[in-house]
Amino acid sequence: MFRVALFCSAVALTLALEPAKAIPMLDLKPYAEAAAGEQRFVIQLNPLLKPSPDQSISNNPADWRVQLLVGKELELDCNLHRFTGRLRSEPVLGTGYTVYRAEQIGVMLSTRKACPGQALTKQFIPLGGQPFVLPFNASVPIVVYAPQGFQVRYRLWKAEKNIQPAQLR
Repeated sequence: MFRVALFCSAVALTLALEPAKAIPMLDLKPYAEAAAGEQRFVIQLNPLLKPSPDQSISNNPADWRVQLLVGKELELDCNLHRFTGRLRSEPVLGTGYTVYRAEQIGVMLSTRKACPGQALTKQFIPLGGQPFVLPFNASVPIVVYAPQGFQVRYRLWKAEKNIQPAQLR
């Protein structure tokens, strides 16, 4: 009897925890398939992110941002590298949604310092320019179109709880 109760408790606990792990896939029907020569990347943000262990960091998703990075992973030397190009937002007509498109991608720029005796390392080389940052919203997917051979990555930015006053001058 004890084993049955223990088994039932374990199954109930597993089922209770399961929704926290499984995030339903968001609807991609409003978003066009990738055109010839490009790929469609989809980022589905997790609405169940763990709170930050740092008490100075806000756990409110309204204070979070998502940075999009489009680039390639290449074997390179110690110089700093960036691709030319830009990321542009465009509306999905009739839906209120937005997609992001990497465009005008050109040459890879690099500093020209010497790297004697240093081996090549695998590095992710993004598009240069200003960071492309969006509000955090787990309710809609982030859809990015990028040329074949490029990758899309992202990182989360979380604000501090402490708000600093500006000086009146």
